[in-house]
Amino acid sequence: MLELAIARELYDRYPDFAEGQLAKIRSHVVSRASCAVVARELGLGERMVERAAEAAPPEELERLARNRNVLAALLEAALGALFHEYGFERIEDAVVGGFAGRIEYAVTTYVDHKTELQEALARLGRSVSYSVLDVDGPPHDRTFTCAAVIDGEEVGVGKGPSKKAAEQEAAREALAKLPTANDL
Repeated sequence: MLELAIARELYDRYPDFAEGQLAKIRSHVVSRASCAVVARELGLGERMVERAAEAAPPEELERLARNRNVLAALLEAALGALFHEYGFERIEDAVVGGFAGRIEYAVTTYVDHKTELQEALARLGRSVSYSVLDVDGPPHDRTFTCAAVIDGEEVGVGKGPSKKAAEQEAAREALAKLPTANDL
């Protein structure tokens, strides 16, 4: 339901964008990271803490209320309940409105470094792979360190709260080291 609402909005709002460009924007807008941002904006973590005070120790609830995966799951559950209760047509505008900031960010700011690196390397007849170098922290609060590997050489290293985020940072670093068209 979220993907459909966002896809329709992007298609209507940006009719001149290429299909691939719209797909990249939609993918970012509906990602777990974006859902967590919207959940934070809506105060879903705080509401969970208020309503579940008897269910778990306060410090555990506070930790959960800041966890990106929990926030995204809370938002997805809320959207599912709204869809079930009211149907797609009645909630579509509210869903799009709730994600308007994420759409704007994806259109104007967000760069998918992994895709950009992959496309740049494809033009050069090369490819990239990613490896996890380190995982640190308890299961609920991990930090991943990943490397972007091109032709067997570690070209970029990144850290992040998820493997995907660490790979994005590694790709960003690798992109900065790639030769430009003028260098070739």
